[in-house]
Amino acid sequence: MKKILMPLFLLLAEGAEDRRIPVGGQAVIEGVLMKGPAQWGLSVRNPDGMIETETWSSRPWTSSMPWKLPLIRGVVTMIEMMTVGFRALDRSAQIAVGEEEKITAKEMFVTVAVAILAVVGLFIALPLWLSDLAVRAWGIGPLGKNILEGCARGIVFIAYVAGIGMWSEIRRVFRYHGAEHKTINAYEAGAEMTVAGIRNYSRIHPRCGTSFLLIVVAVSIVVFSLAGHGSILWRIGSRIVLLPLVMGISYEIIKGASCAGVLGRILMAPAMSFQYITTREPDESQIEVALASLEAALGKKLGPVSEAVE
Repeated sequence: MKKILMPLFLLLAEGAEDRRIPVGGQAVIEGVLMKGPAQWGLSVRNPDGMIETETWSSRPWTSSMPWKLPLIRGVVTMIEMMTVGFRALDRSAQIAVGEEEKITAKEMFVTVAVAILAVVGLFIALPLWLSDLAVRAWGIGPLGKNILEGCARGIVFIAYVAGIGMWSEIRRVFRYHGAEHKTINAYEAGAEMTVAGIRNYSRIHPRCGTSFLLIVVAVSIVVFSLAGHGSILWRIGSRIVLLPLVMGISYEIIKGASCAGVLGRILMAPAMSFQYITTREPDESQIEVALASLEAALGKKLGPVSEAVE
């Protein structure tokens, strides 16, 4: 199960941190990972129904030069979240199924390689091929071709997420994703940190990684046009090379929008609406796990004592 769900961190990771309240997180298997100012907190419900919580120290990769420079920090942050996400998903799978099986270096390599090939095939090569078909059929110009390619990439991405969301195991991860968002929203609003208080908050959050990925699709229309024309291999290769730039720009857009108040929320509304696909309404037990994870990340109790196993 964990090998199948491993790539989900790409969708469910929070791509940014608020300057006033530095917390973020992601859903994992039967649990939630949260990042606080000084440490990570992972809480997972085990087969016995108990919440197991683990922490480890965190020093943001973007805390020093040149990694905290604009554009660069977005790429570095995503790499950090991917690295930590693999670790958290592996550990959550062990706790959730009650096994101590560990992923070997070979299995990790194969998992990452398959995920990369899938991303290149689905979200780069396929939209390029579809846009080439449209050019030959309808005689679309360069600008129209770039727009069509971006639209095709967005449609493929949305269809992919909607498709995996039909899987019962993925729907449970999406519920934990919703619990994570509700908990962070309640914390950032200064609300009473109880399960009852948290469940009244929205499962939509402006810094969600899925919103980030839709911004990536939009930004790619402009940036990929810089590569010009050429063979299909040239265009695939150029898009892979330009992807870090796209990620860096997208991160700055998300970060700026999160600080822009109402205007930022209006601009981000289309991307944020996508979270209605990648989140589900959580139950109280899932909110309890998210709260335990946030408390672990912050290193302090926020609400009533919850059942937890250190």
